[in-house]
This record gives sequence, structure tokens and C-alpha cells, in this order.
Amino acid sequence: MKLNKIHHVAIICSDYEKSKDFYVNILNLKVINECYREDRESYKLDLQIGDSQIELFSFKNPPKRSSYPEACGLRHLCFEVDNINEIVKELNFRGIEVENIRIDDLTGRKFTFFNDPDDLPIELYER
Repeated sequence: MKLNKIHHVAIICSDYEKSKDFYVNILNLKVINECYREDRESYKLDLQIGDSQIELFSFKNPPKRSSYPEACGLRHLCFEVDNINEIVKELNFRGIEVENIRIDDLTGRKFTFFNDPDDLPIELYER
């Protein structure tokens, strides 16, 4: 078996407009497609990140994340960046709280975490 790459990551949000603003206007992800699925009363927003995608879904009353971040399932989403200090500075300017930058003991690379509007942990990892 050979897996080529991650095609997409799906995220369910509680406030579609707030999450759309966060991923599009703060993280600057490109909108590929947006549709409203009337039968499900749900939006689906496809966003491009490099050669992968994030699918942002809205559903009525989705259950909250059961614990942070050790709930079974997706632990966090990670974006590779060229300069972590610049990205952290921009996020702070936009009012996004970011943890202190740490050094990965195994690779020596810088990394940090912040949260999306639904408290999904997002990691930044410097190339």
C-alpha cells in the first residue's frame, strides 16, 4: 500500500461565519468552493493550503470537544511556516493568543500552539 499525501482535513465549527473569517481572513487560506447544503442546513467551505485542503463544515449544535487536547480523534492541526516569529507577531496583532515558542527536543525546530474559534489546537512548526 502507498499513500501519497493528506488530501484534506475536515473541521466542524460551531459558528460558521466566525470560523470562516478566522481561516480566510486571519490565516489567509484561499477559498476553493463554498456551498450551502439546504437538506442538512449546513455550510461546506473548501480551503486551499499548499497542495492540500481544509473542509470547514457547520452543523446545528455539534457536540463540544471532550477534552483538551487529549480527546480521542484529531489532536491538532499543524501548519509549516518559514518564520514562526513573524507569524506569531501577526497573530498577536490580530488579537490571537499564542503560546510561548518552544524548541522540539527531537528536531531542534521552533513550534507553538494557538486555538481556532472552537478551541481546536493549531500548531505552527518552523521549517
